Amino acid sequence: MITSTLLLTIALSPLVGAIIAGLFGKQVGRGGAHTVTILGVAISTALSLYVLKLIAMDGHPAVNMSIYTWFEIGSIKAEVGFLVDSLSALMMCVVTSVSLMVHIYTIGYMKDDPGYQRFFAYISLFTFAMLMLVMSNNFMQLFFGWEAVGLVSYLLIGFWYKRPTAIFANLKAFLVNRVGDFGFLLGIGMLLAYLGTLDYATAFARAPELVGQTFTPWGSTEWAVPTVICILLFIGAMGKSAQVPLHVWLPDSMEGPTPISALIHAATMVTAGIFMVARMSPLYELSETALSFILVIGAITALFMGLIGVVQNDIKRVVAYSTLSQLGYMTVALGASAYSAAIFHLMTHAFFKALLFLGAGSVIIAMHHQQDLRRMGGLSKYMRVTWITAWVGTLALIGFPGTSGFFSKDAILIAVQHAERPGATFAYICVLLGVAITAFYSFRMLYLAFHGKERFGHDNDHAHDAHHDDHGAHDDHHDDHGHHSGPPHESPWVVTLPLILLAIPSLLIGAFTAGPLLFGNFFDGAIFVAEGRAPLAEMAQHFEHGPLAFALHGFITVPVWLALIGFGVATYIYLFNPAVAEKAKQVLAPIHRILDKKYGFDELYQALFARGSVAMGKLFWQAGDQAVIDGALVNGSAGLVARTAFAIRRLQSGFLYHYAFMMILGLIVVIGAFALLQ
Repeated sequence: MITSTLLLTIALSPLVGAIIAGLFGKQVGRGGAHTVTILGVAISTALSLYVLKLIAMDGHPAVNMSIYTWFEIGSIKAEVGFLVDSLSALMMCVVTSVSLMVHIYTIGYMKDDPGYQRFFAYISLFTFAMLMLVMSNNFMQLFFGWEAVGLVSYLLIGFWYKRPTAIFANLKAFLVNRVGDFGFLLGIGMLLAYLGTLDYATAFARAPELVGQTFTPWGSTEWAVPTVICILLFIGAMGKSAQVPLHVWLPDSMEGPTPISALIHAATMVTAGIFMVARMSPLYELSETALSFILVIGAITALFMGLIGVVQNDIKRVVAYSTLSQLGYMTVALGASAYSAAIFHLMTHAFFKALLFLGAGSVIIAMHHQQDLRRMGGLSKYMRVTWITAWVGTLALIGFPGTSGFFSKDAILIAVQHAERPGATFAYICVLLGVAITAFYSFRMLYLAFHGKERFGHDNDHAHDAHHDDHGAHDDHHDDHGHHSGPPHESPWVVTLPLILLAIPSLLIGAFTAGPLLFGNFFDGAIFVAEGRAPLAEMAQHFEHGPLAFALHGFITVPVWLALIGFGVATYIYLFNPAVAEKAKQVLAPIHRILDKKYGFDELYQALFARGSVAMGKLFWQAGDQAVIDGALVNGSAGLVARTAFAIRRLQSGFLYHYAFMMILGLIVVIGAFALLQ
């Protein structure tokens, strides 16, 4: 039975751990901090799995309950409440299980960091905020969780707050997300204005009332209310889920410790936007225009962010751009009305991307916090567990038949191919090309790190300089961890155990769950698709013989062959003929420069918003503050009083005959005025 006590325990257990580790860190010590936070998240994980079992296997109906009323103004009510159905139960399990792996991993990765207790408090608080977001049953609580994960991510990205690059990165993330959140808040405000409620169930029931409604923000052009609401809400998702053009914060957020890269960028914060759009499917199905907009934005992100990953040399940034690209795939699925495929890929991606991030962290530990792929190579013989799990994560990422990523990525490709809406053809071409690019940069990273000749050892200082030159900042954390130089080594068990536990679902979970999640009735009542739209019908026909037959059939499909082409090109260049990479860099220098500059988004935003806002501030300061306020109002009025007082003071001579003369003069003026009036 799903009760309020059970759901409150799931949500609040990480919060309790965060409070104890954060406020009483000195008293409980390092061991106490990681014990209490891991225990809190473990409780949430176990209970979330129990809730998923009740809903998925035992047929327990969805639960929609109110816990506490925040405020009530007329007919508008804001509550703390929980909506637990198949969608939120699945998200709860993904969030808590990946968070638990990250908590365990952190014991090894952050063991020498002076902010050990603070870090555990932050990641546990982040888990609480994410649970409040996915479990909410109303827009107000959704916005609370939305902003809370943004705030804690700001703290985590800038965890090493003594480094200017970390502070720059967390400010960038915070500001870019404020842009998206402004649109998100406007969307919620319009929903409240037109539907008069903040409750999901009530809003979804009244959603058809929006059809046909328009408004005129300016001029005579009428805007469709459902389209505007959906696009505004999606702008919030563009910020959180890092879609073009609000993607610029995510690569820089690699300035934070590696565990938060896995926690924020694999399974939780960046997937909040994907979850939100899927949750709002009854609204999005009302607007073909909004879905086409989502489709195109996702396609651009999937292709063009993947291309940037090809030229990255920082191991974490390669995985970061891969995350951007895969988020684009999920967004494309949303735009094709294949919400279940988006959530399915969200789940599988959470496991194999967390695996790749944590594997990258294991490599960084082995390399004494060197992150430049050009200074690695040959690590497979030193790090067998990390190497094997990295292969598993890479195969899942490229969608190799049989892995989890294959089933979820194929579902998206098939859905887009058969989507009948504007932008679908463009999106299909982008995601198809993205398959080959994903395979290329994934195996490039794998080969540069684990295969080929060893390029580390005697020139770490040069690597440090090269890394600094590439990015204008570096992630070299010698001072933060106190590690010393030496040969590479396998990471401790608290690091490798989460890698093994994440590798298992990265391989297997797709085959076991594809049927019910994509073609069964698992999401019935949680996700709504308009009648006549069946984006996954084609895949269902191929899947009717089971996951094994579908995986074998994959070997004769275009996406798998494109992935094999990307794999073959990367293998030839980075295993057998590395000189080709340098020649290609020279021949394609203009393209390489564009990709290395990330299409100039950072420079554009610096010019328009950073320098532009500073220039505008100076203009207002000089023209407004100095000229008008200080000049005319403050200094001007003071000068006028001073000049008037000076003139009047000249009349006060102190001689009696002057005063008598002025009195006679005044009397003459009064008599003259009186005579004129008569």
